[in-house]
Amino acid sequence: MRLIRLKEVMSMTGLGRSTVYNYIADNVFPKSVSLGDRAVAWVESEIEEWVLARIEERDEGREFYSKKA
Repeated sequence: MRLIRLKEVMSMTGLGRSTVYNYIADNVFPKSVSLGDRAVAWVESEIEEWVLARIEERDEGREFYSKKA
């Protein structure tokens, strides 16, 4: 198991910082793991699974996420 920091999460997903945290708040993205007072990381395999699920949804013609106003 490997923990990755936000910069790598952003690189793997193509998402920006705010989008990552907005998706977490909306329960559509893996939650971070606290590493201390001011440090968090994500489980790499959970991020990989999230990306693969987006690809699967694309291939099945389903919509991933539509935020309701």
